[in-house]
Amino acid sequence: MNDLFGLIAFFGETLTAPTVIAVVRKRSMFWNRAIIHRMLRCSLLMTVLAAAPACAEPGFGNVAGSWSGSGSMKPSDGARERVRCKVDYNVKNAGQSVKMNVRCASDAYKMDLSANIDQNGTNLSGNWFESQYRQGGRVSGQNVNGLIEAKVESDTIVALLTVRTKGDRQTFVMEAPGAWVSQVSIDLVRDPQ
Repeated sequence: MNDLFGLIAFFGETLTAPTVIAVVRKRSMFWNRAIIHRMLRCSLLMTVLAAAPACAEPGFGNVAGSWSGSGSMKPSDGARERVRCKVDYNVKNAGQSVKMNVRCASDAYKMDLSANIDQNGTNLSGNWFESQYRQGGRVSGQNVNGLIEAKVESDTIVALLTVRTKGDRQTFVMEAPGAWVSQVSIDLVRDPQ
């Protein structure tokens, strides 16, 4: 406004009231346009920053390496048994693919499961094979914030797999009603490298 009064004083009385109003309107129009552009730029930046974490899914980087632990295995035709397990995750393709090997053994049973899984966004897809019972099939599911929830299926088996990773600790639970091993639950710790 000080600039406006200086402009009026410079021209003296040659500026009429409508001219002064036109100058004020023109200035306020440009001023409003500049504010609107700044607000749009800020809101666009905030939208991009808010969306960035959702786009940057972690992949399999947090599970890479070997894990060991113990838990229980429930065969379909027997009592629950204590089991020792070893899980290896070989991560590839910048963390978007993993080859997983799960070996568990109790006094009476063994399970040797391998899977190749790819991640696209949060979606998982791949295949699996269990060598002790010679079964294999498809893997599908989600990997979100350290929680993998997947369905492992073949022509005769459907199992639900949940893997939760926090730092160097992991829980691995598989539920497969009607399968040769109907339930596996293990707590794992990452092996020292």
